[in-house]
This record gives sequence, structure tokens and C-alpha cells, in this order.
Amino acid sequence: MLQKLRHPYVLLGLTALIWGANSVAGKLAVGHVSPMMLTLLRWTIAAVLLAPFAIPHLRRDWPLVRPRLGYFLVLGLVGFTGFNSLFYVALNYTSAIHSTIVQSSMPLVVFAGMFLVFRARVTWMQVAGFSLTLLGVLLTAAHGDLTTLAGLDLNHGDALMLVAVLFFGAYTIMLSRKPAIHWLSSIFLISLTAFATSLPVAIGEWALGAQRWPDAQGWAVVAFSVLLPSILSQSLYIKGVEMIGANRANLFINLVPIFGTILAVAVLGEPLFAYHVVALALVLGGITLAERGKRSLRMADAPAAPLPTRPRD
Repeated sequence: MLQKLRHPYVLLGLTALIWGANSVAGKLAVGHVSPMMLTLLRWTIAAVLLAPFAIPHLRRDWPLVRPRLGYFLVLGLVGFTGFNSLFYVALNYTSAIHSTIVQSSMPLVVFAGMFLVFRARVTWMQVAGFSLTLLGVLLTAAHGDLTTLAGLDLNHGDALMLVAVLFFGAYTIMLSRKPAIHWLSSIFLISLTAFATSLPVAIGEWALGAQRWPDAQGWAVVAFSVLLPSILSQSLYIKGVEMIGANRANLFINLVPIFGTILAVAVLGEPLFAYHVVALALVLGGITLAERGKRSLRMADAPAAPLPTRPRD
């Protein structure tokens, strides 16, 4: 039973559930804590909580970490500070349902990046699957009317979410080249660099007079964000990428809109429109096709079984 719980599909499924819930939490934060303050508090507290457990591992991993400090700084800036800052700002202008469906376009970014940077092989089923996912995301961003895309008439929140997706897609691609160190060392280092890089943006928010210190509901969102999306889900995601690779692991982000939509309707009472259902169906069809395409690629690369030898007379 314990072995099944450590299966990469279980780890990445739980990651998607937490990220879907994070969209709901981010929506609940609106008006109760400002986006950059939430980002700063999230990674500051996460780094403090992780430190006692991670530092012993980090000391052992230091020979591998030291020459790659710049790499971890970029990971924290792009994947944690950049993505989360844009994510929380976007939720001021769009719904939790929209934010989760738009997030499902992350595999497209990873797919394109892995092909362009590392020349990763692809199959036609993967291309078809990612195309279905893209159609679902565009349908969501266009609020069910694809003709609005011709005039680039997009909701500001959906546009910001698309930029955030580019950030996290780049983070995932870089994560696939992480040195072989303990997962606690990884999550602590990235959280620490996220704290360092989120401090300037929080100061900028304060200078603009837009900063809001959390109230009771804001602190509840901070606590949730620290324990689940910041520490647990990121640790599960890093482990999942290590186990099955960035392309396959990133496909499970397509489950985020499923969980996020259910939670947004149940917790926030957001309306569910017909185009949401169609978009979700396209996303599910896309992940199915893409995963089958990856499986066929692995089978094609597998060494052929040796031919049976004919017994001597």
C-alpha cells in the first residue's frame, strides 16, 4: 500500500489537487492580502519551516550545489516568485475556474521548450493531444467565443495567467536538469531564493501604495499556501519530475482544472458555463492522447526481443 502511495501518478495527482485548491485560496485572498505580500510571506515562512530539516542534507549536497547557485536563483525567481506574483495578481481580474483551465496550457510550453532546447522526440498523438489542450485553453480565455481572439479581446486576468504559465513552464524545463541532490535540499534552496527575489517586488508594491497586510482570512490563506502549495506540492512535483521526466510529469497539470473547477463551484459558488465543460473535455482528451503518444514512443525505443535460435539438429 505504501509503495502505491509513492507511485509517480499518485504524487503528481495530489500535486494537481493542491494546485487546483490553490486557485480557490488565491481567490479568497483578494481584498485580504496583497499579491506581492502574499508571495513574500509564503516563501519566507516556507524557507524558515524547511530549514531545520533541509540544512543537514544541503551540507552533504553542497559540493554539487555550490557551482549551481545561479541556477537555483533563477529557479526561485522564475518558478516561485515570478509565477506566484502573476498568479495572485491575475486572480484579481479573473475567476478561479478560468485560472485553473489556463494553467493546463503549461504542458504546451514544456513540450515546445523540450523540443526546441533538447530536441526531445515527439509523436503525432502527443501533438494532437497538446493541440486539444490548447483549444480548450483558448476557448476558456475567449469566454466561449473564439472570435474575440482575433481582436485580442482577452480578460486581463486570463492574459496574466498565460504569462504566468510561461514562467512555470520554463521552471519545469530547467528543473529537468537539476543536479542529483536530495529533494529537501532542492525545495529549500528554491524557497530561499524565492524569498530573496520576492523581497524587491514586495518593496515595489509598498512603494506604489498597493500593499495590504493580511487580515484573519489573509493569514489563513498564507498558512494554507505555505503548508500545501509551497512545501508539500512542490516537493511532490520535484519528486514526480525526477521519477518520470518533465514532459510526462507536466501532463498531470491538466488535472488542475478538473479539481479547481469542482472546488471553485463548491467553495466559491462560481458559475459553471457550457464552454467550461467543453474546455475540460478537450483538456482530458488531450492528456489521454499525449500520454498514449509517450507510451508508444517508449515502446518504439525499447530494445527488440532476441529472435529464438533454431535448435541444432
